[in-house]
Amino acid sequence: MDVMLPLFVGVPLTVVAIAAMVPWRSVRDALALLTPIGTAIAGVFLFQHVATHGTIAHAVGLYEGAVAIPFVADAFSAVMIVATSIVAFCANWFAIVAGETRARFYSALSLMLLTGVMGALLTGDLFNFFVFIEVMLLPSYGLLAMTGTWARLSAGRTFVLVNLATSTLLLIGVAVLYGTFGAVNLGALTGAGVTGGRPTQIALGIVLVALAVKAGLFPVHTWLPRTYPSTSASVMALFSGLHTKVAIYMIFRIYAVVFDLDPRWSWLIITISLVTMIVGAFAGLGENSMRRVLAYQMVGGMPFILVMLAFSSGNEVAALAAGILYMLHHMITLGALILTTGAIEETYGTDLLSKLSGIAKRDRWVAAIFAAGAFSVVGFPPFSGMWGKVFVVLGIAQAGTWQAWLVITVVVLASFGAFLAMMRLWREVFWGPGMNPQRIPSSMRVPWWRIAPGAVMVLMSFAMFILAGPLLDTVRTAAEGLVDGNSYQEAVLHNPSAGAVEGGH
Repeated sequence: MDVMLPLFVGVPLTVVAIAAMVPWRSVRDALALLTPIGTAIAGVFLFQHVATHGTIAHAVGLYEGAVAIPFVADAFSAVMIVATSIVAFCANWFAIVAGETRARFYSALSLMLLTGVMGALLTGDLFNFFVFIEVMLLPSYGLLAMTGTWARLSAGRTFVLVNLATSTLLLIGVAVLYGTFGAVNLGALTGAGVTGGRPTQIALGIVLVALAVKAGLFPVHTWLPRTYPSTSASVMALFSGLHTKVAIYMIFRIYAVVFDLDPRWSWLIITISLVTMIVGAFAGLGENSMRRVLAYQMVGGMPFILVMLAFSSGNEVAALAAGILYMLHHMITLGALILTTGAIEETYGTDLLSKLSGIAKRDRWVAAIFAAGAFSVVGFPPFSGMWGKVFVVLGIAQAGTWQAWLVITVVVLASFGAFLAMMRLWREVFWGPGMNPQRIPSSMRVPWWRIAPGAVMVLMSFAMFILAGPLLDTVRTAAEGLVDGNSYQEAVLHNPSAGAVEGGH
């Protein structure tokens, strides 16, 4: 099975070339849907294999030593492969029904982004993680600018500048790490954040700062709500489910494997998380468009995932499982809301709060789907957000410290802020009088094919609520794989196909 790992990158990359060359839109659309379906199915089989046999690894070309390019998979990476593939499928589906794939290279660029995600989730080397991040970013620049409006081009400029600067910072951190420790292979770096000395910790800190910027954490979060809402809804859903979550994935990986969940940094994690929760929850109250409000909900969801690292000492599996569960919920729920908002925007020509009103009366299905997504964001049943927040609170409460109760208080406050933001959006867009019939004909409705992608993701959130038992078993298995640093190191350094990777001072 380990020799198949490079195919998660190789097969989508081959499909990218085909999608770029074929002149028929129907073929490109089919490839845009079939590829994430294929990676999702392969991810399920991969999860079943690693859940039974443990972490697996493969070195491309069977090279030995530090020259090897390792691909590594455990239950955590397998779960993320499935989740990101689902988001990519629904986002590409919406792009097709919204007509965005009329652009010749849309499908190829979205699949190249997915290829970079697959590589980033499976690489066992920080330099190659940087390479796959760049593979993700290059098509992202094209997707941002593809529609050609001035607002999107302006947002694209900000996106490019921030991500180029952040990628440079990430590369500097990786280079300094190699210069101080002698390796950037995660297997060789196991425990180095604790025992490697101050220069190694500083280098790792640079890497983590770069990842924090990409994840949109306070105080480097403002670029995200300024750029993501200026893209199309399908691209925003792709970026929300793939870009930010890959950054959080690697933060989890580094802190668990390299820092061995070192509790000395808990105060910093808690501080950043609490401030980001408050900003993300309440800043959306000042925005004037639906997707800008949702962008701040995206920012506000990141610390609910990250804060669990601060409470993993002595409670590793439960705490990390809660964080992973919330990440899955956040990917599905925000994707559903963004795509539903996109359906409204495509139909009525705007997502500005001041120009929309009374949609609940004329588009009841759209209102119901959006309300379900909003319930999930806030944490109401019967949707995944309830279990996400319940298990986050339970995981924090087990610590029993004053810091734990402080965080729980802020979690409740931030949830109330999210509730206020969703209520304001609902009041402005879905309640109130009908829109001007001279501008919006009374017969205009959001067609079902535009609603379908968001509706499917809402049903997934509902299924995550109903199937909480199997879902919790899945995320616990993922957390167990994440905290088993010895198995990760053994797979990377001593797997016959991976070769022995040297590293150290």
